[in-house]
Amino acid sequence: MTRTRASGRRVGGFRALSLQAPAVTLLLLWMLIPLGMTVWFSFQRYNLLMPGMTGFAGLENYEYLLTDPALWSAMGTTLLLVSWVLAITVVGGTLLAVLFQQPFLGRGVARVLAISPFFVMPTVSALVWKNMMMHPGSGVLAWLSNQFGLPAIDWFSSLPLTSIIIIVSWQWLPFALLILLTALQSLDEDQVEAARMDGAGPVAIFFHITLPHLKRAISVVIMIEMIFLLTIFAEIFVTTSGGPGLATTNLAYLIYIRALLDFDVGIASAGGVVAIILANIVAIFLVRMVAKNLDD
Repeated sequence: MTRTRASGRRVGGFRALSLQAPAVTLLLLWMLIPLGMTVWFSFQRYNLLMPGMTGFAGLENYEYLLTDPALWSAMGTTLLLVSWVLAITVVGGTLLAVLFQQPFLGRGVARVLAISPFFVMPTVSALVWKNMMMHPGSGVLAWLSNQFGLPAIDWFSSLPLTSIIIIVSWQWLPFALLILLTALQSLDEDQVEAARMDGAGPVAIFFHITLPHLKRAISVVIMIEMIFLLTIFAEIFVTTSGGPGLATTNLAYLIYIRALLDFDVGIASAGGVVAIILANIVAIFLVRMVAKNLDD
C-alpha cells in the first residue's frame, strides 16, 4: 500500500519494506537464534561432565525436569517472591506518591533521595544489605535490636526468602514511586478541590479520585516489574546462593544451578524453555490487563 505526500512524493510499499528489512532481520536473528539453540539443546543429551554421552534425548530432559521436586519448589519460590514484591512496591509506591505530592519543606530533595535506590546496581544493593544492614553481628538491624534488648536476627539463615523480598522491594519501590508520582501530576486539582468543598475527607478522596486515576499507572508498574522480577538472580547469588537448601532458589537460579554447577546444558535448556513459556503466559495476561485499562 502506498500513499502520496503533499509534495507529490510517494511513500510506503516496497521501498519502505526494504528500508525496514535490515533492522527487522537483525532483530529477528537476535531473538530467534538464541531461542532456537535453547530449544535444540533441550532435546539433546549434553552434559559437560560426560562428553561421550550425546545424541537426541527426546523428551527425557523435560521428563526429568518436570518430575524434579526442585522445579516445583523453585516455581513456588518465584511466585512468592514476585507476589510479595509486587504487593509491597505497588501499595508502598502509591502511598509514597500521595505523600510526596503534598507540599512540604525540602520536597524536591526528599523525592530525589526516595527515587535514588532504583539506580543502585542489584549486586551492590545486595552487598549493602548483606554486610551493612542485615549482618547479625555488625549490621544496622542487629544494632537496633540490641538497643531494644532483643536478640539479633540472622536474616539469611532464619528468614532467607523474607530477606530477599526486602532487598528486592527496596530496589523496586522507587520505580513504582516514580511512575505513580508522575501519573499524579496529571490529576485534576479542581476535581479534588470540588470534592473537598462537598465534604469529602482525605480517605474518601484517595479511594474515589486518586486511586481510580492511578489505575492505568499501577497496571504499567505491575507489568514492567513482573517481567523483571521473574528473572531475579543477582540478589540471590550474592546473599544466599539459593539456600538454605532450596529456600531461595527461584526458576532463574535453578537454571543457573543446572547449567553452571551441574554442567547439564540439556536440562538447563529445558528449564529455559519452561521459563519462556511461563513468561509468555504472564505477558499475555498482563498485556490484556493493561489493554483493558487503556480502553476504560
